[in-house]
Amino acid sequence: MQWSEVLEDRSLRNLPYKIETNRFGQIVMSPASANHSEYQSTVLSLLDPMKPNGKVYCEIPIGTPDGVKVPDVAWASESRRAMRRPEQTTFSVAPELCIEVLSRSNSVSEIDEKKLLYFRQGADEVWTCDMTGKVTFFDAEGRIERSRLFPQFPSQI
Repeated sequence: MQWSEVLEDRSLRNLPYKIETNRFGQIVMSPASANHSEYQSTVLSLLDPMKPNGKVYCEIPIGTPDGVKVPDVAWASESRRAMRRPEQTTFSVAPELCIEVLSRSNSVSEIDEKKLLYFRQGADEVWTCDMTGKVTFFDAEGRIERSRLFPQFPSQI
């Protein structure tokens, strides 16, 4: 199934799940929880006033070799945003920053794979926020002490 078909499918609207696809075009759904939504909102609200010449997104679709992946929060500079044509339904180049808010349904291997996919699509940093509000920062080489894009972002929210 192509992402444009997912967007057009009325039966998939208003589901209480985050929808992504895998490399075979199959739909992958993750259930949302109140805690997940709260951390997602907190990350977005803390990041939004720090954005230098860019835009903070909530659940932005990124086309990858393993289907469409949807980080919970992302930040893209104006130049990165300009790379996406208006008719495109996904970002083919990832925003500079992709953030995953972790939940019980996430496995370590799943998140490691998503980080790798985001970096392959051009992300400069990937952050994770765990179920206690601990934020961990990564670049393509591995874990970093603080974000280079947003060094003032707290490691605990």
